[in-house]
Amino acid sequence: MSESSNKPPLFLSPGQWSFTRWTTIGQLEALEVHHPLFEARLFLQGAHLTRFIPRNEPDWLWLSPSARFEPGRAIRGGIPICWPWFGDPARNAPEVRKRIKTPDAHGFARTALWKLEDVSESAHEVEICLSLDANDDFADVWNGRALALLTFNFSVRGCRLALTTTNLGNEPLAFSQALHTYLPTADIERSRVLGLGYTHYIDTLKNWEYCTQSGPVYFEGEIDRIYESGEPLIVVTPGITRKLTAVGSDSTVVWNPGPDKAAKLSDFPDSAWRAMLCVETANAASDYYVLNEGQSHTLGVLIGRG
Repeated sequence: MSESSNKPPLFLSPGQWSFTRWTTIGQLEALEVHHPLFEARLFLQGAHLTRFIPRNEPDWLWLSPSARFEPGRAIRGGIPICWPWFGDPARNAPEVRKRIKTPDAHGFARTALWKLEDVSESAHEVEICLSLDANDDFADVWNGRALALLTFNFSVRGCRLALTTTNLGNEPLAFSQALHTYLPTADIERSRVLGLGYTHYIDTLKNWEYCTQSGPVYFEGEIDRIYESGEPLIVVTPGITRKLTAVGSDSTVVWNPGPDKAAKLSDFPDSAWRAMLCVETANAASDYYVLNEGQSHTLGVLIGRG
């Protein structure tokens, strides 16, 4: 990453903001919000939110204590942005897969350097907008042309993300994506997800077998499922309840690595699987999108109190 690419845009100098400041974490540039009602931390690399802390509350997001902040390295925890494909390229629909030129999972957006577009502040909320122009700079890994615009809204009500994709090419563009939200828990075995009962899902740990959920989703070892639902969800952990409300989504990914896979993951302590879970707002599996020239689609999630 060049020195010039790390500099904040001149038209958005820190003097214009009351609550938002530039900072450097490790080797990465970030925006830190210190509002009287909440705090947040957002990295330009990956448009990656790693912290949201309402006043007098614990962090609503889980960040690995082993996370590393280095150019080109995905951050473990927070809300990684998986775009313009989700998961293993080979497991995507043919229309999505034909554009991907790498075996790497989860797309390139989570390690790309996004551009700051705007910061808007008030006595009640802060909104930050970042963009990524997926142009010829990414031609070695993906065949497409699109603009990703990601808006973060922070307030006492919660944290909202809206990812809008616009097809800048002259032919239909197929893509998949996810807002890969890591949530903390005091005890994974006493945690559950409500709102997915009787929903069909793909169990990736059972050779992508189709199953039907019965009752709440509990965590007993490794879990990796793609649910065919974009309905509001309640995540219940000891002492804390969160509500996740999605827009533009008909699929939800629920993931926890369990003890065996946790031992193999990078930047992830062996026992950390007990302290986190992922509930991901997605367009995944059969729920991918195709945009004609100039068309847009927005995938979003509001994380609020349950």
